[in-house]
Amino acid sequence: MLFDFAAVECPFDEALIHRNDNPRWGVDSEYGRLLDVMVAAPSHLEVVPCNSVSRESLANGILCCTDTAGKQHARLIRQLEELGAICHIVPPAAGLPDLAFTRDAVLMSPWGLIELRPAAAHRKAEVAHVRAALAELGVPVLGKVEEGFIEGGDVCILRPGVIAIGYSGERTDEAGAKALARIFEARGWRAIFCAFDPHFLHLDTLFTLVDRTRAVACVEELDPTFVREIQALGITLIPASTAEVKRLGVNLVSLGAGRILSSADNGRINGELERMGYHVVPVEIDQFTRCGGGVHCLTMPLSRLPG
Repeated sequence: MLFDFAAVECPFDEALIHRNDNPRWGVDSEYGRLLDVMVAAPSHLEVVPCNSVSRESLANGILCCTDTAGKQHARLIRQLEELGAICHIVPPAAGLPDLAFTRDAVLMSPWGLIELRPAAAHRKAEVAHVRAALAELGVPVLGKVEEGFIEGGDVCILRPGVIAIGYSGERTDEAGAKALARIFEARGWRAIFCAFDPHFLHLDTLFTLVDRTRAVACVEELDPTFVREIQALGITLIPASTAEVKRLGVNLVSLGAGRILSSADNGRINGELERMGYHVVPVEIDQFTRCGGGVHCLTMPLSRLPG
């Protein structure tokens, strides 16, 4: 059963926190075992000057090679499949150079797909393209955000009942963040907000969960109030430096069961996670990091086991 957006005044109900009756699709955390994930081939990938990393790449004469990017992406898909996830591939489309960063156009909630509102002009058409592709799979659509701007890289489903939403005023603004929050709050969830400098593009470049009680974070660049709220949830922060943020070192994906997908170039953080007992799965994605996106950006979970 899906919930209609019109039901915004519904009272708190514990049952609303959890997954709906659809057994296939739904995400209620960032760490439940990953079952289904949306990816998109980088056939039209370009270094678009729309974030600090990509602008620096272009200033240094660094471009991307679609052939190499395609091979790296294919290996990423094989790795995900070997680890038990089903990859659903959105077809490429001319004019959508950042489509491979599937995290941003839509968000899978516990109750169905939510269409987001990308701020970047070259990304706006991704929403309809992705929605059409997922409709063929029978993925239910809950609704869409219709105020402000919001991209999925600024959203972290912390655990059943709590969502974190970041905003810089550039890719996600306060109006978009609050509009998404209302969708979750109407269903009994709590929203935690984090304002940050637009230099860092999205919240997932500064903060990502590795399991229910740990996250990798660049604390020095995060709002202290957000840090306190995260720690109050019992989440320990594994520190990352600003230099590691620049290399997309914080942009990780929890696959569940102690497995973490990370960039192969992320040596120190990968080693730290291994020492803590996690199984880190490194992947080569340098053609994507020079565009400003990491493994978290390249994957949009459609289904996880309940958190």
